[in-house]
Amino acid sequence: MSDATQTTITAEFEITSWDQTPYDEGAEGAELGRATVRKAFTGPLTGTSVAELLLCGSGEDGRGYVASEKVTGTLDGRTGTFVLQHGAVQGPDNDGRTFGHVVPGSGTGELAGLRGDAVYRHDETGARLTLTYAL
Repeated sequence: MSDATQTTITAEFEITSWDQTPYDEGAEGAELGRATVRKAFTGPLTGTSVAELLLCGSGEDGRGYVASEKVTGTLDGRTGTFVLQHGAVQGPDNDGRTFGHVVPGSGTGELAGLRGDAVYRHDETGARLTLTYAL
């Protein structure tokens, strides 16, 4: 995203529920799963989200996921909803690649027109979303 009026925020989040089921069970190859994940955000983004994830793998050989996540809340004082699409892959050497974007046209209310990039991080300091956005 290239825009001179970009803002970057970092919000902490907590996963409040994770409901996962396998699919394509018994087939040869990597484990495949589907999960509904709910989160609560605090900081410059306050609110909740629900995401549908497709998961591949679960072990040391590698894993990945793709997700569509609807966020409902307040971003820097503006209220509405928007959708993030994000994902990651990670190999056996912990070499990972991630992506995340606001889906264009998905913003509602005071977040209509929202566009941007999203990065999720989980480490020893906690779970957080960094969102670089423009309205």
